[in-house]
Amino acid sequence: MPELPYEATTAAIFMAGLFLSFLVDYISKRFLLWRQSKRSGQDAEATAPPTGDAKTASPANSAVITSHGSDGHVDLHSDADAKINVLVLEAGIIFHSLLIGITLVVSGDAFFITLFIVILFHQMFEGLALGTCIAALPPMAASMLSKCLMAAGFTLVTPIGMAIGIGVLDKFNGSDPSTLIAIGTLDALSAGILAWVGIHEMLARDWLHGGLVSAGVLRTGVAMFCLIAGMAIMSLLGKWA
Repeated sequence: MPELPYEATTAAIFMAGLFLSFLVDYISKRFLLWRQSKRSGQDAEATAPPTGDAKTASPANSAVITSHGSDGHVDLHSDADAKINVLVLEAGIIFHSLLIGITLVVSGDAFFITLFIVILFHQMFEGLALGTCIAALPPMAASMLSKCLMAAGFTLVTPIGMAIGIGVLDKFNGSDPSTLIAIGTLDALSAGILAWVGIHEMLARDWLHGGLVSAGVLRTGVAMFCLIAGMAIMSLLGKWA
């Protein structure tokens, strides 16, 4: 395959995936804040006493209005925010898993066993991470049906990718430049999405803003060991595969 005129094409596409994830995250948070402020204003108008009775309104009533207009909607905002974070994570994983399914079929018999072992390990722990995030969603953020559908999406996407690979197997040319560019683009894009979610939504949230920021020495040590071991094993599998 001839070299691309811009050497950092992969890094640029990776950065585009990273930026798109940030943009979705930022716009969704702005929308949730706007909806929260709008609902707070409507609730304040609905519960406010008539103009003539303004002097008779007690401080207790005012406190109730204020509390209802802030705390209740902060909870709604955080619930919706948590669901959006999980959806962004699943979007990146689905892109990646679809390509994994296609690659497993079109790679040929010589690489099938190696790829199969790597994919089993990779998908198992990726599924554990996504499943934990889905299960942790509060009932106000996602119903049981929504959680089941999200889990089913991850479960089915790799077999769907394999079915696509079987469908295009006779016409697939792994040496064709356009094919390599298409697969590489989707790989780099999904890598950018997963990097954003992994660093911002998982590492930063759990270690800097979650329970691990004040956890005991034993729990912190075990968590750090598992984190480093996971990175090392995934790097080894990437080199091996």
